[in-house]
Parts: sequence; structure tokens; C-alpha cells
Amino acid sequence: MKDALVLQSRVPAHPDSRCWFLAWNPTGTLLASCGGDRKIRIWGTEGDSWICKSVLSEGHQRTVRKVAWSPCGNYLASASFDATTCIWKKNQDDFECVTTLEGHENEVKSVAWAPSGNLLATCSRDKSVWVWEVDEEDEYECVSVLNSHTQDVKHVVWHPSQELLASASYDD
Repeated sequence: MKDALVLQSRVPAHPDSRCWFLAWNPTGTLLASCGGDRKIRIWGTEGDSWICKSVLSEGHQRTVRKVAWSPCGNYLASASFDATTCIWKKNQDDFECVTTLEGHENEVKSVAWAPSGNLLATCSRDKSVWVWEVDEEDEYECVSVLNSHTQDVKHVVWHPSQELLASASYDD
């Protein structure tokens, strides 16, 4: 390999628990991490150092499994083993949980925004995929519950330019 990857920095994202997932914001200036400590940390750089800019600790009661930035970068969705998804709104350097999406019967494993930012998908150990619609007033409504899987649904992902959703499961 001609140009080898070089470790730039090591950040103790969640020192007392596992870090489950990382997500860059759309501009690449912030990195969100989530973990078994029920917290979300927002990281940024100051000079050559990574610092924790914000700790979001009030949204979930159990492990936070996945985080996803909205395409505009003003919202962060977090999926938790407590069967909820929190929507965090960025206000300058701070974040506020503006709504908590409920309905899954078990652990929410993944969350993903559609490229338009108007749809959000969640999936769960309860074998379902939920699609949520977001309106201009930041209200979220479940518009579809998909029950095509026979096992845990582990991941959801939208096509980068279409409203086409794929889901991954332990199905045969």
C-alpha cells in the first residue's frame, strides 16, 4: 500500500463503557459518539486536539446504539436500547432533545435520515422498521410500520439520492 493510513489522534470517547457508533456531521466539523454509558458526546477540534464540545446525557435510560445527523446538520437522531429515538436540535454549541419517538416494543438498533431530511427510519429488535415523517414545525409522525423481517432488524440505510430504504436483519 503506497499511502498507509496514519493514526492522527486517540480520543477516550466513552472511557467507562463501550463506544457503539460514530457519525460525522455533514460538513465534517463535528463528530458524534454514543455508547453504553447512555450518553452522546459531540467532538470538535481546537488546533491539533480533539475536545468534547457537548455531552448529551438526558435523553436515554439505556445504551445509545446509533447516532445519525440530518442532511442539514441541525439535528442529531439517537437510537437506544430503551426502545426510543431522541431528536436533538443544535442551538449554536448546545443541543436540546426536542422530541422522543416511541413505539418500538424493544431495543432500537439503528436510525437513518432520508437525503431530503423529511423522513427518518428506525429499526428494532422487535423485527420492525418504522418510517417517520417530519414537518415544518419539527413534528414527527409515524407514516409506516414495515413488518417484513422475521428476526432482529440491525440496520437501516437510505439511498444517497432517492427515497429508497434498505434494512438488514438476522433473517435467513
